[in-house]
Amino acid sequence: MLREWAYLRRFHAFRDDLCEICGLKRVAFEPVFNNIYHLFEGEWPCFNEKTGKYMDERVMSDFTINKTYAEINARIRAGEAVVVTAEEMVDIVKKEGPVEAARKVDVVTTGTFSTMCSSGAFFNFGQTTPTIKAQKVWINKVQAYAGLAAIDVYLGATEPAEDDPLNKVYPGEFRYGGGHIIEDLVAGKKVFLEAKAYPTDCYANRKCKKELTLADFPHALLCNPRNGYQNYNCAVNLTDKTVYTYMGTLKPKCRNANYCSAGQLSPLLNDPLYRTIGLGTRIFLGGGIGYVTWHGSQHNPAAPRGKNGVPLRPAGTMMVQGDLKQMSADWLRGVSIQGYGCSLAVGLGVPIPILNEEMAGFTGVSDAEIFTQVVDYGHDYTNGIARTYGEVSYAELKSGTIEVAGKKVPTAPLSSYVKAVEIAEILKKWIVEGKFLITEPATPFPTVDFSFEK
Repeated sequence: MLREWAYLRRFHAFRDDLCEICGLKRVAFEPVFNNIYHLFEGEWPCFNEKTGKYMDERVMSDFTINKTYAEINARIRAGEAVVVTAEEMVDIVKKEGPVEAARKVDVVTTGTFSTMCSSGAFFNFGQTTPTIKAQKVWINKVQAYAGLAAIDVYLGATEPAEDDPLNKVYPGEFRYGGGHIIEDLVAGKKVFLEAKAYPTDCYANRKCKKELTLADFPHALLCNPRNGYQNYNCAVNLTDKTVYTYMGTLKPKCRNANYCSAGQLSPLLNDPLYRTIGLGTRIFLGGGIGYVTWHGSQHNPAAPRGKNGVPLRPAGTMMVQGDLKQMSADWLRGVSIQGYGCSLAVGLGVPIPILNEEMAGFTGVSDAEIFTQVVDYGHDYTNGIARTYGEVSYAELKSGTIEVAGKKVPTAPLSSYVKAVEIAEILKKWIVEGKFLITEPATPFPTVDFSFEK
């Protein structure tokens, strides 16, 4: 439904512009445009003769406030846009209600800064003389995937150094890996690249070694297959021994609980049904400008949801990418997780256009209205047992203590809320200054039909 609406709005905008240029009334073109639309789409009529309305008008009529991306961008260019962070939007919606909030606010900015393991970067390291078709490549002794074109490689954030003892000395420290290399590069440090190859008639070289800074790579693209998880588990350990996980160190007998989300500031929790986030959405990524390039791996819109549409378990994800040369070590940090591995902490922020009061309501969600599940990582998780030991809100998690099976358990975040606020503020500043426009997705994420209780 949303995809057809997006197509129709662009189609009708083209129709109206053409009518204006030609100095003709819109009705004169209806038969022609209906025929064109049927040729291209062959499914939905532009104009319903029974209702006397267009599809987009029928959908938009469900709302009191209706704005378009073009209108919001015009206000941004004119310096008139009202932009607030998701944290600020909570109070605005609470005090004024969704309709008045939508009337007042044009864009809500979000942010999150946390370890995001499904991250990495594509590099082109430049040809040698004679030329080389790299078969194996290492950067600072961390192996990069070379099964691409001659001098293209992909460096995964979780790839450890080849000489790392891993968990042979348990728990392993995982001091250096792909994520640390990405941080070193954006910090301006040199890295050492080594490539080995088999010779061919067009690529005669068998090996190369070179020192490079980020500026020396002809091409460097941060490309993360799964970032910005929409909600995530609260991890505990119900066994009798300490366990080391990607959710951090968990003490035995449920003596601590770790969680990993910015809650009310988290991007996908502010657009729970993916109304405005999709292919082509412009975002804050690693300190620079990036884009959403697909829904991420493990994207699961069918996860159970609360009455407000917000998922109660891990749900949506984003695939994102951007020019690594624009980015900063402030927002891309190598991470070592004891007993688990290495990774990359990523700063990510998404602007949410307030097209109507529904989007205002979504972005007004508070930590008290966002819930997640308490999951045992000592036994259940590794054995594929889908079991919950309670449902807790992010307000409870951020209070420092939750209750699990009648026991008070201290909590700790694995994502930085302070950094999330900073990202949302930076993105807000970019938009207010007219440096950052909102993009309409070329196609939305897969979603679900969801009925709100009135």
